[in-house]
Amino acid sequence: MRRTQLLSAGLRASVLVSLASVSLAAPQQAMPEADTPSTIHMDDVTARSGIDFATCSGVDPSTQILEVKGGGVALIDFDADGDWDLFFPNGATLASPTTGPGARLYENLGGMQWRDVTAQSGIDHRAWSFGTAIGDYDGDGRDDIFVACFGQNRLWRNLGQGRFADATRSAGLAGETGWSTSAAFADLDGDGDLDLYVTRYVEYDPKKPVQPAHLRGLQVINGPRGISPLSDMLFENLGNGTFADRSESSGIRAPAASYGLNAAVLDLTGDGRADIFVANDSRPNFLLRNLGNMRFEDIGTRVGVATNIEGLEQASMGIAVGDVNGDGRADLLTTNFSDDTNTLMVSRADGFFDDATARFGVGSPSRTLCGWAAAFADLDHDADEDLFIVNGHVYPQATKAALNSDYAQPLLVMERVDTRFRSLAPTQPWLQAAHRDRSAVMADLDRDGDLDAVVVGLNQPVRILRNTHDTKDDWAVIALNDPASRGNRGGVGARIELQDGAQRQVRWIVGGGPFQSNSAAEAHFGLGPEKAGAAPPQVRVTWADGRISEQPVQRGARTVIAPPSQER
Repeated sequence: MRRTQLLSAGLRASVLVSLASVSLAAPQQAMPEADTPSTIHMDDVTARSGIDFATCSGVDPSTQILEVKGGGVALIDFDADGDWDLFFPNGATLASPTTGPGARLYENLGGMQWRDVTAQSGIDHRAWSFGTAIGDYDGDGRDDIFVACFGQNRLWRNLGQGRFADATRSAGLAGETGWSTSAAFADLDGDGDLDLYVTRYVEYDPKKPVQPAHLRGLQVINGPRGISPLSDMLFENLGNGTFADRSESSGIRAPAASYGLNAAVLDLTGDGRADIFVANDSRPNFLLRNLGNMRFEDIGTRVGVATNIEGLEQASMGIAVGDVNGDGRADLLTTNFSDDTNTLMVSRADGFFDDATARFGVGSPSRTLCGWAAAFADLDHDADEDLFIVNGHVYPQATKAALNSDYAQPLLVMERVDTRFRSLAPTQPWLQAAHRDRSAVMADLDRDGDLDAVVVGLNQPVRILRNTHDTKDDWAVIALNDPASRGNRGGVGARIELQDGAQRQVRWIVGGGPFQSNSAAEAHFGLGPEKAGAAPPQVRVTWADGRISEQPVQRGARTVIAPPSQER
């Protein structure tokens, strides 16, 4: 949870390449307020949403590291009716670590309203759970749910008609246990079905509490340093409803186990294969380059994403993927612990990444915050992506006076203004309140064309934030559907490029999510006002297997795109 202040000679050398093209002349400073007020507005509609659920992850105040990560949330259309249902894995307590209050499944009724359908779904899941991954692992056309747990991970197979069954053992996933934190479904070997990557954290025994640490005169929760880390896991989908453990043979365990917290899967090296970026806590991040044939090598240090610009390991948690400089290549933002800053890594044409945190203004506003889930999202439909981050400390004793950081913290929402990001002033109720937030997902929850948010905190009620932008024709949403796929029909790993006049925007269908959650399996574009006589926007989809679809799309509409050929 805390970044190290040690810088090895090897890490110093590794960042020299990235430093060569980064200007350090200007220190990080907050973006001054713009002359015009923000057009980003959201309302907290939780009270009328039908979601009256508070998460469980230990008790307050937290005393052990197992209690402080909270749990995730999953976007899933389990009933295939075209809107986003919600799954919350939920946790447990140290007194009863294997039997918590249970996961919850909510059906979307439309109009920002949901109903609890857990009882009739067959999901009786009471393990201490953290992250989730959503995907059609068995290729039957229905999305299934994987849950990363403390102990035995679980796979819930979607049987249709709103019913699920525990398929963990029959799918071959009832092997190695431990503390898993996040997971991602993606086609890693190019055979059309969804493989599975699972991040894992530390060895922990609830019966043997870890003695507290001391920080600035305070007694605080200890870890992860000083606790043995766990290596991540990789499972190959065999195409018959079962998985095989490839954790050792794939090479993902060649780098030392490193307190994994989150993963994002997409092509980051431009070779047409899905790579895996892993956010590690207090150790260097991984960029696991896909070599083909289910083999990977860690190139994170070599290309500049393992550490920040100073060569310092960070306590990385959330991951956001976007194209902040408009060059068509994916950039990465990680959220980090307080007394550090979030880090923006911008990709270059030569395959390296620059630490552009200062250049884009995302660092300084985050220094007193402890960041978790993060997402790039065009909240005001001005054809550039803003930044949405949830925050909250892990130490109940944290105050500004003692640690320069409070325990409960507000959201950090940063509007893109020209070439930098500017923090929204806390003038709206949803930005004013402080919480112990951990996870969040963003999607068009009410199908009105703008991006809404579900926010999950530590032992607190879930919140639903509705975006009130609601202009009818200044957006486009692209969903992918490959009926011939053996499971990856939603196009995880695809790159979606939209050209609207002179304006180009790029999105990715990412495996993994903002933190312990999944990203929406669709691409949202803000377009700005329509120009008289302008041609319709054009979309180019590069599918995970290299096929390309091109077609015009309608403004103010959701378009579903299929591959040019159903043959694989």
